[in-house]
Amino acid sequence: MTSAPDEPATSLSRIGQVAGSVAQVVAPLSVLTALLFNFGYVSSHEEYLYFGLDVDTIGLSTQDYVMRSPQPLLTPLLVLAVLAVVVAVVQERVGRRVQALRAGAQDAAPELVAESRRRLQQGRRAARAVVLTGDALLLAGVLLLVGFPVVGGWPYHPLVTPLLLAAGAGLVLYGRRISRSLEPDQRPSVLVTAVLLLLLLINVFWANATFAEWSGRGEARDLARHLDRLPAVILDTTERLNLTSPGVRESALPPVEGQTFRYRYRDLRLLIQGADRLFLVPETWNASNSTLVVPMDESVRLQFRFLNDPP
Repeated sequence: MTSAPDEPATSLSRIGQVAGSVAQVVAPLSVLTALLFNFGYVSSHEEYLYFGLDVDTIGLSTQDYVMRSPQPLLTPLLVLAVLAVVVAVVQERVGRRVQALRAGAQDAAPELVAESRRRLQQGRRAARAVVLTGDALLLAGVLLLVGFPVVGGWPYHPLVTPLLLAAGAGLVLYGRRISRSLEPDQRPSVLVTAVLLLLLLINVFWANATFAEWSGRGEARDLARHLDRLPAVILDTTERLNLTSPGVRESALPPVEGQTFRYRYRDLRLLIQGADRLFLVPETWNASNSTLVVPMDESVRLQFRFLNDPP
């Protein structure tokens, strides 16, 4: 009977544990989704800008951008996964070593106490070295930011700068964590930790956006060299389009009673389909070509031309 008053507290404690576990899962998923959307949007923007399109005119949804990002994002995700595994392994080993040293420092044997204290001091120096290394990387990143008018033309500036800042913030955070584990009485600075975490997150997004730009531009150039990967389209229209892009063949359709389509265009490829429009490009792409925007209504008729293996 005496345990009844403790039941509500126990239930609240369990609810708090469940909520904490859910938050630990939801927060990383939210960050990952934001990264995928950011990468998909930026890479798509650069890819279609190469063909003269603003990606916002296509009408892609948030899900479309997220679904377009995994393939080009696979390499940086694998790199981040490997780094996460390395950090986890190092953290586990360092944690065990710190616990052993702190236990040895409280041992009754004087020789063991002295040796453990000496190693603890070495650990503190190593933690300070990690923090100083992070500070040096942060300083280098800040110098690149401040010196943008001078070194902004360097092609790798948009990637090296956020990587330096992110690595510096990560090392400072890790070094401070090791230092606190070696000195339990040391009180952490919540403000400094929050600023470093924010700096780390911002620069991860910055590096992600830079890589997305390069990926989208590279994908566009590769696609322009191999437009045969896109579906071939035959376009019929009711009016003459007066296209300026060379390589597109125009022919007049014979007049037939009840037939509203008068012109046919060949050697076109479907670049992408938007919400209510199609975006077509010539089979042979060069810098002087234009992207043809076709509404999906009764004013046009499309045929998809393909070659397949015989049955």
